[in-house]
Amino acid sequence: MQDRVLLIEDDEELRVLLARYLSNQGFQVREAANGEDGLALALGQNCDIVVLDIMLPDINGLEVLRQLRASTHLPVILLTARGDETDRIVGFEVGADDYIPKPCNPRELVARLQALLRRIAWEQHTDVDAGQNYGDLRLEPEQRRVYQDEKVLELTATEYEILQVLLARAGSVVRKTDLMQWALGRRLEAYDRTLDMHISNLRKKLGNDDPPRIETVRGLGYSYRLPA
Repeated sequence: MQDRVLLIEDDEELRVLLARYLSNQGFQVREAANGEDGLALALGQNCDIVVLDIMLPDINGLEVLRQLRASTHLPVILLTARGDETDRIVGFEVGADDYIPKPCNPRELVARLQALLRRIAWEQHTDVDAGQNYGDLRLEPEQRRVYQDEKVLELTATEYEILQVLLARAGSVVRKTDLMQWALGRRLEAYDRTLDMHISNLRKKLGNDDPPRIETVRGLGYSYRLPA
């Protein structure tokens, strides 16, 4: 079965180029030239993953993402202006799973799509049991949900993967390189702050505990602090 990609991009030349390349790589591609049409297609469950440009002619891509996150956990890759770190940070805060700077290399986009889809489907690296409790948290892997005090914690697909890996090794340090590979499906590169941004968002959603339940182990990685 082909993975269904929704490409929301107003630049027709780029959209056609990417759509053709993705189709040749085995993806089923649907296209939208503006945010309103893209949002309707995404909410209509017409895709498995979304590639979303931030600069759109009607609804800003970040607003499209906000509306998506209000009702769906669809994985989303943002297309951002090269060098615009503000858009990337805000995108992660709103709920993006990954980003690619424009101009976009089609080969890199395929690699990111495949990595994101693969890690969502691949959970063999964890040993978290359904219903297992970690203090106020409870995981339901089949539903890909986390409950905090019996309320659903609204996480992106990437945040869920990161938290699942950390919980599976609660009390132990998970190296950044390993967490990047297991949770994001790619290698950690120099100056790549993607993982740090996701950890920051997770801490906020978990309640900004003091000390934080996700602890930074300088020079190594992260550890989930077991409840006392």
